[in-house]
Amino acid sequence: MSTLPDPSDGLNRDEIRAMRRSYGEVGLAEADLASDPISQFQRWLLEAAQNPVIVEANAMVLSTVDETGPQSRTVLLKDVGSDGFSFFTNYGSQKARAIAFNPRVGLLFPWYAMERQVIVRGSALKVSTEESRQYFATRPWGSQIGAWASSQSDELESREHLQARYDEFTQKFPEGSVVPMPPHWGGYVVTPQAVEFWQGRYSRLHDRLLFTATASGWSLTRLHP
Repeated sequence: MSTLPDPSDGLNRDEIRAMRRSYGEVGLAEADLASDPISQFQRWLLEAAQNPVIVEANAMVLSTVDETGPQSRTVLLKDVGSDGFSFFTNYGSQKARAIAFNPRVGLLFPWYAMERQVIVRGSALKVSTEESRQYFATRPWGSQIGAWASSQSDELESREHLQARYDEFTQKFPEGSVVPMPPHWGGYVVTPQAVEFWQGRYSRLHDRLLFTATASGWSLTRLHP
């Protein structure tokens, strides 16, 4: 007979508190890091992308603050380089409105299967219209149509209404045709001020190495776990 709890009962406090695992012996030393956080992030992103257990290694949690308080959601990283970390969205969305209110944001890349995470703190700015157009042109046709059909974050009266809008734009821009970028859609680049690399260790003695932007480059600090 199964000893698993009835899913309808949920987990009690003791069961939740007992949920833990011991992290491995793989550490992170200062000597292991690249000289700058972008290069180091690119190394870890490649390793995460090559890990068969990790789904969407470029998924990141974007945290913003607006007049109602903090909010977080998952978006996909679409570029990373010397200028920062880029993603694309509807400029009328909740996240875009929050960025307009306060451009300081946080990014979290949670690669649990590798006992790693990267935390980025920085400021988000819109990328150029041309850069947004170039990326939009590479999106699958269905995603392009979805960008036209969805008034992201606005109240939706029904799923059927969304489907009707999607069908409307599939007729306007049939598959195989060139779908123009909606005027309300585009990208942001997050320029990092701080990037923390976290590696899980035994007894919760995790390694935390923090790059902080300075006038002359990057400084590196080790933090208590």
